[in-house]
Amino acid sequence: MNTAVSVLFYIKRSKVNNDGICPIYVRVTVQSKRFEFSSNKFVNPEKWSNEGSKVKGNNEETRSINSHLEYLKSKILEAEKKLYKKDIIITSENLKNEIFDLHDNQRMLIPIFKDHNNKIKELVGKEYAPGTLERYTTSLKHTIEFLEWKYKASDIDINKIDHAFITDYEFYLRSVRNCANNTAVKYIKNFNKIIKICIANHWIERNPFANYKAKVKEVERVYLSEDEIETVINKDFKTERLSLVRDIFIFSCFTGLAYIDVKNLTKSHISLGIDGERWIFTHRQKTESASKIPILPITQMIIDKYEDHPECNNQNKLLPILSNQKMNAYLKEIAGVCEIEKELTFHIARHTFATTVTLTNGVPIESVSKMLGHKNIRTTQHYAKILDKKVSEDMMVLRNKMSNCNNDKIIKNAN
Repeated sequence: MNTAVSVLFYIKRSKVNNDGICPIYVRVTVQSKRFEFSSNKFVNPEKWSNEGSKVKGNNEETRSINSHLEYLKSKILEAEKKLYKKDIIITSENLKNEIFDLHDNQRMLIPIFKDHNNKIKELVGKEYAPGTLERYTTSLKHTIEFLEWKYKASDIDINKIDHAFITDYEFYLRSVRNCANNTAVKYIKNFNKIIKICIANHWIERNPFANYKAKVKEVERVYLSEDEIETVINKDFKTERLSLVRDIFIFSCFTGLAYIDVKNLTKSHISLGIDGERWIFTHRQKTESASKIPILPITQMIIDKYEDHPECNNQNKLLPILSNQKMNAYLKEIAGVCEIEKELTFHIARHTFATTVTLTNGVPIESVSKMLGHKNIRTTQHYAKILDKKVSEDMMVLRNKMSNCNNDKIIKNAN
């Protein structure tokens, strides 16, 4: 290989310090074009040899400096060889990038993750819910902490992310962060979106998730029984705040709307449906899918009750709903007063609509799925699985009836 690179060491006298010591610089020339950088070594000008491009003498300090200069020269020539092997044109710019690892294709993980989150932040209220931003913000925090825990680093080249990185990250979430299975899978899923961005932009060639599999464990959904619903409805609460929370919770039990979707309702969301009756026409904020829900009598009663509420009139709301945190806090209080031994949250109302109010009463699963705004009926089928318990209970009653009936016949025939 005919080298096109020359290396020269020299002292920069213009940067002499107060002790009369000058820094040693490295000048690299490639076909008449050059770049310079400091060797981070210093020498007295009297001890420098311009002819030999090294420090004169044979003491320990001299040998150390000259050894470092030889190392820098070998590093430069090794960079030249790498460019040659990669069939890359050897220019001063390419050589400099190879020496200092400043390749254009080198991208770091954290800036990409932050850019993704910033874009979501700009679209909150338009394409994304605040909760989505919160989830990715937490995911970024966990990723940064994992890098520090595993690599003692604040960032990593995306090309160094492999299968082992993913499995180690999952282990970190489960062990150090003590995340439950579904929570850990959720954070890994969020991280996978960042990797997909890198793949789509051709920043990385291999997909580190190619051989990775993680399963979400099915969580049993809590819902209220018919008796429990009646208990909550008929309970005479002494405070207005509990009555308000109860009313809006029951509203959700008979519409299937999540908290944020109830909060976003205005009077304009109510129109006549295909049957000439009043319906709620809205879109789920979480998925942007349409929800069209016929208004049942109890739902209409609650709407009428708060029609002239000051908050509804002043803020153009259908219902004067409190914050999600306060709603859930007061629902726990309601559960205690009603002697319901379930951890009552606002989202349980949605589960109750899907099970006790609709599926249990024979509403077809396709209709339930449409009212819930599910994009895939398989999501709704999770509620149908819950009802296996109801089927078992009903069949037990039938089994007992048939058993008693057969016993009566046996006794009658025996006599």
